[in-house]
Amino acid sequence: MSEHGGEAAQPPRTSIPRSRLADYADMAGVSSGAADGMDGQPREPQPRGEAEPPAPPPPADPVLDGPEVAARKRSFGALLGEFRRTPVLVPLGEGPGPDDERGMLTADLNGIRFILAFTDEQALARYARERGAYQREWTYQTVLGARLLDVAVPAAGVPCGVALDCADGPDGMVFPPVMGIVPDEVAVDADEHTEGSA
Repeated sequence: MSEHGGEAAQPPRTSIPRSRLADYADMAGVSSGAADGMDGQPREPQPRGEAEPPAPPPPADPVLDGPEVAARKRSFGALLGEFRRTPVLVPLGEGPGPDDERGMLTADLNGIRFILAFTDEQALARYARERGAYQREWTYQTVLGARLLDVAVPAAGVPCGVALDCADGPDGMVFPPVMGIVPDEVAVDADEHTEGSA
């Protein structure tokens, strides 16, 4: 008599080795039974009904959106903020009349007027030496950078920016009359921004 209700003992089952093709079918997401048809020909996997993945975003423009350009924009923004908070020396022109009636010293370049400003008397002296006018007396005003950009530039009546320490080569700085630097109404690129937003 057996211990399991009198049933006869069954012979142990032998396991059938799994085919490598079945493993490949499982890796491809197809069940091993559906990998091949009844005629032995491979079947196409059936779609699962999942939604199409979203299209990838357009590639970034390496010229306009690169990390180097972003770093330069941040650096220039910091310099612009510092300039706006800093009093600078602005020489008066050599026009006739008393000093208080003279205009600020300017220079024209490619149809744009630049008010010449200097960080200190040494920078102004370097400019005077470059001009060959080191011996003459230079009269100047001390003006806050923000006042130059926000008041003096619009008062010029022509496209106008500010050139800081222009005798110092790459150590100088130019603030052109573009949006984000001067008031929008006198920026030379204001029309381009208006057309772009329309």
